[in-house]
Amino acid sequence: MPKLSLPCHADVVQAQQRINSYTVKTPVLTNPALNQQLGCELFFKCENLQRTGAFKFRGATNALLKLSPKQRQQGVITVSSGNHGAALAHAGKALGVRVKVGVPTNAPAIKRQNIEAGGAEITNIEPGMAAREAIVAKWQKEGESHFIPPYDHADIIAGQGTATLELLEQTDALDAVITPLGGGGLLSGACLACDGTEIQVFGAEPELANDAFLSLKAGERQPALPAKSLCDGLLTQIGELPFAIIQQRIGDILVLKDEDTLSAMQLVWHHLKIIVEPSSAIALAAVIQNKALFEGKRVGLVLSGGNVAAQPEEAKLRQ
Repeated sequence: MPKLSLPCHADVVQAQQRINSYTVKTPVLTNPALNQQLGCELFFKCENLQRTGAFKFRGATNALLKLSPKQRQQGVITVSSGNHGAALAHAGKALGVRVKVGVPTNAPAIKRQNIEAGGAEITNIEPGMAAREAIVAKWQKEGESHFIPPYDHADIIAGQGTATLELLEQTDALDAVITPLGGGGLLSGACLACDGTEIQVFGAEPELANDAFLSLKAGERQPALPAKSLCDGLLTQIGELPFAIIQQRIGDILVLKDEDTLSAMQLVWHHLKIIVEPSSAIALAAVIQNKALFEGKRVGLVLSGGNVAAQPEEAKLRQ
């Protein structure tokens, strides 16, 4: 197998300079009550307040800006359960690039609407990795446009790493950084952003979708598990490039039950007064369920997105 060409810390720095005029410098929040309750200092990087409501806008914008003029003219394709598709759609709209997205039929309505609002062309696909791979293969066989995957792409990873790079610029002397973990773009980007520091980097992954945890134990990527977790943004196999980076730099992958993630989401809503989705709240769940690991430390948590419907009929999610 040929050696992978991996992005590095310098790529994250360059990505930040490239996308700076397009993205929001999201705030970092802290809460004394949560700090006291958990015995550590928590710094929440609010990527739920990023354009399109998620960190994904960073990577999508960086990837489109790296395309040649000819590639931009041809347009791009991708597959996404919501946040990456929406990010690529809105970034494409801003840069004049046509975007086509394969969206699983079980994607949350609010995320599908976000993709549509960006003007992307949507094709419905079945949930799971097999359907995602099949639609991309079909489009590429038909001579469709340039493929920009949600996470397994050097320019995407570098762009996502800018969220953590900003966090480090906005806070002092962090001991650890935690990000949600699905395909691994955000986490591997965090690893690159923290390169050259003593900061420990942790991934937070659903117990019902813990292929990355199993992959790290096995030393090679494992297949994605059936899409059962409420953390819809994390239901995918870890990418080849992210896994290679994570293997080199990760502190650990912390696995969480969905009920613990939903409890953490309640705490974020209550204490920080902001809306986050389950795929975001899992980072706080990792601290709550591993108090001894983070006791007395300064911990940065990347709240990856806030695209969740907050309606009375969904009260079961907040029980």
